[in-house]
Amino acid sequence: MEMVDVGDVEAQSMEQPHQPNSTIFKKANQPAVTLKFEDVVYKIKTNKPSSYWCKKKEKSEEKEILKGVTGMVLPGEVLAMLGPSGSGKTTLLTALGGRLGGKLGGKIAYNGKPFSNKMKRNTGFVTQDDVMYPHLTVTETLVFTALLRLPNTFTKEEKVQQAEEVITQLGLSRCKNSTIGDPFLRGISGGERKRVSVGQEMLINPSLLFLDEPTSGLDSTTAQRIVSTLWELANGGRTIVMTIHQPSSRLFYMFHKVLLLSDGNPLYFGKGSEVMDYFSRVGFAPSMAMNPADFLLDLANGVAADNYSRDSQATINQNLVAAYKNNLANQWKMELQRITEHPNNCDYEAGESKQLGRWATTWWQQFIVLMKRGVKERRHEVFSGRKVGQVLVIAVLSGLLWWQSDVNHIQDRIGLFFFFTGFWNFFPVFQAIFTFPQERMMLEKERASGMYRLSSYFMSRTVGDLPMDLVLPTVFMIITYWMSGLKPNALNFFQSLFALLLTVLVAQGIGLALGAMVMDQKAATTLGSVIMLAFMLAGGYYVQNVPVCVGWIKYISIINHTYKLQILAQYKASDTYQCNGGDGGLCFVRDYPGIKDYFEGFGLSVLALVIMLVGYRLVAYIALMRIGMTKK
Repeated sequence: MEMVDVGDVEAQSMEQPHQPNSTIFKKANQPAVTLKFEDVVYKIKTNKPSSYWCKKKEKSEEKEILKGVTGMVLPGEVLAMLGPSGSGKTTLLTALGGRLGGKLGGKIAYNGKPFSNKMKRNTGFVTQDDVMYPHLTVTETLVFTALLRLPNTFTKEEKVQQAEEVITQLGLSRCKNSTIGDPFLRGISGGERKRVSVGQEMLINPSLLFLDEPTSGLDSTTAQRIVSTLWELANGGRTIVMTIHQPSSRLFYMFHKVLLLSDGNPLYFGKGSEVMDYFSRVGFAPSMAMNPADFLLDLANGVAADNYSRDSQATINQNLVAAYKNNLANQWKMELQRITEHPNNCDYEAGESKQLGRWATTWWQQFIVLMKRGVKERRHEVFSGRKVGQVLVIAVLSGLLWWQSDVNHIQDRIGLFFFFTGFWNFFPVFQAIFTFPQERMMLEKERASGMYRLSSYFMSRTVGDLPMDLVLPTVFMIITYWMSGLKPNALNFFQSLFALLLTVLVAQGIGLALGAMVMDQKAATTLGSVIMLAFMLAGGYYVQNVPVCVGWIKYISIINHTYKLQILAQYKASDTYQCNGGDGGLCFVRDYPGIKDYFEGFGLSVLALVIMLVGYRLVAYIALMRIGMTKK
């Protein structure tokens, strides 16, 4: 397979990039897509700020983000949307990509039909932020994406081969075994990250590809390679739509069509090669030879002939909007009516339904791939030196403080039970709280692309985390149990371990539910602290005679139920200890003041924890659905 050579690309004409011999650049088997949009309007509601002292509710105002944008992109064309920050480029791109909800008006058609799930499966969308797992390598990132997004008409080996071809084509071979990285983990460069993001969408060989600022932060050579690749994809019959901030002149002349926006208003739509002639005709010609993109951005900002007066800027903008309406708007509306989709393209839905279902892969395939990917990514976090060291230090310190504790010192021992019960409730909760807030962007990105079901993701996360999350509490129990001199037989040890592992899983469920419901790390942490402190206070160690009005808390306190199970794992009602100051008298453990109420209801406590184990995770799943991130 031939690689894109930057020197060759620059030597060739900008309008005739070479075509590598790669399957991802061959003409797509699926029908091409003609994208039409007419009078697209988008409004959002904004609330007026109210003073701290006056809480009177103000009426919300509507702000118009897009103000009647019209255009059309045919198969084989690249449309570049230009404009200053806040002009509505990304909003329009998101709307065209079928990812924008809210008050969206106008008509958007794909081969004459509205956006559908099957169209989504054949649409690539590269976001401006490169959202990827930091601990995976480039190869792992693309292979996992291929296994999830490519349909089962490909074998597993063919999916892996497709990922390898993308790696070679995008010039990622040198870093294919390097981790992606993040601000806290050294990884590949920013340009390489952007190419990996583009490669994830190229894997599916899409007929329609959207890209939000694909050259942002890249050097000119890398930007040239990216845009040349997109040109080649379009040359294979695909429809490419992208936003771009300030392209070089070399890149600008590779765009078949250009859309210029300013404050949501279209100022130009048409061929990139005709843009300078158009503005010259309407009275805006550059005073010197310059990059067309720079000239267009000046106009969109209301600057012409080096005039930066604020009043002049408003006048220029009004004139440009009026010129567009008088010269281009009706022309393109007529063109949209005149151009009809190719007959073969109109069978997109029918053709898809015959070959593929709603999802590219089965539920079980998604579950397996997501679980493998999750284990590879999260093992570094779960077994980080910081966490392992924290657990080992606490375990050894606890063992030393309770070193071979006297069997007659009941108060000391129940203090140990309550301590590690509380520790292994707080620790998992605050680890799990960050799960969904941290993965929200990834989940939104992949679910928006139709990669997998929510249920397969959630189950893979739950099952994949089990072996990793239970290792550290098991090590803790092994160290602390035998150092503190608790009952030295296997049955009692495994009863204590079972109670500890069960409470860890329930506590994780609480953290997952809080994180999914709140989706704000600071707010979720604060709420989690309040809930767990309430559970601890009602856990039965600090207060035995709880007032009736708040006594119900102990029934939902996982600390209370786990504390009971730890006591029953060590003591039977018939056990005795030396009392009366050690003068030889024996007392029943069941009569000890702090634990006398804990020798019944073993089965109810286990049942309560099992119900909470399932219930909290069910709440987390429902919360993910309710916030609009996912569909079943």
